[in-house]
Amino acid sequence: MSDTTTRTIPNERTDEEVTDETSETESTTTCPECGGNLVNDTEHGETVCEDCGLVVEEDEIDRGPEWRAFDASERDEKSRVGAPTTNMMHDKGLSTNIGWQDKDAYGNSLSSSQREKMQRLRTWNERFRTRDSKERNLKQALGEIDRMASALGLPKNVRETASVIYRRALDEDLLPGRSIEGVATAALYAAARQANTPRSIDEMITVSRVGEMEMTRTYRYIVRELNLEIQPADPESYVPRFASDLDLSDETERRARELLDSARETGLLSGKSPVGLAAAAVYAASLLTNEKVTQSEVSEVASISEVTIRNRYKELLEAEHDLTAA
Repeated sequence: MSDTTTRTIPNERTDEEVTDETSETESTTTCPECGGNLVNDTEHGETVCEDCGLVVEEDEIDRGPEWRAFDASERDEKSRVGAPTTNMMHDKGLSTNIGWQDKDAYGNSLSSSQREKMQRLRTWNERFRTRDSKERNLKQALGEIDRMASALGLPKNVRETASVIYRRALDEDLLPGRSIEGVATAALYAAARQANTPRSIDEMITVSRVGEMEMTRTYRYIVRELNLEIQPADPESYVPRFASDLDLSDETERRARELLDSARETGLLSGKSPVGLAAAAVYAASLLTNEKVTQSEVSEVASISEVTIRNRYKELLEAEHDLTAA
């Protein structure tokens, strides 16, 4: 008499389990209200019904790339992993960076032999990152742009634009006869004006390693040769920064803008320094709103003389008075 043994297959599923899984899959593709088809709205991060418009899911995670591709070749070229590319690094951020901390992945300090090994790796890594003199030039210039932008408090988009301007100047062979620091300063000054976050020439010279004459001459040359479209600086673009540095109220800032608008209508802005007009408007507005700010404090923030502030703020008050009287 033979015994019959029954074996159980652990991965085998019953018909009821398959039916339940199928019904769950169908429920995620059909509308629970009207039974219509569900579509994914990637632009808004929602799953909606095509027929009745019911929003089934919202605030979905976009798992796609942060870039767009318009043909197959561009899609293959941009298909990548890792950090996004940036123009602020000479190799666009595609190389490996070795950190300066002598610690392992767990935060423990390295031994003396391991520290020596890491230092040799850093040295050779820096040597291999620049293949020729052009890349060494670009690396030095982009480092200079980043240093000056940090000192001036300029945002990332201005640094990116300045890096692109410098790359264009390097590609079009505009650097012979000019210093790297001078072209980098001119590129950053032009980028700040294009982004409507301008800085005065005196502020640029303070953080730069070149003189005012070299910086202005290089700036005019770069703008002319690269055909950069840069609008004249608007005095109002300086007002928020001056008001913030002086810790003034929103009312004072608004009043300064009104003074500049009145001066623009009367034609007072033409031919005058926008920095001086902005500083004078802030000082005049502080007087009108009874906020205690001295000419010396405004002069220090705006990097202009007190004489300029005295002359300009009187002109601004007269222009508003004439406009109101008319």
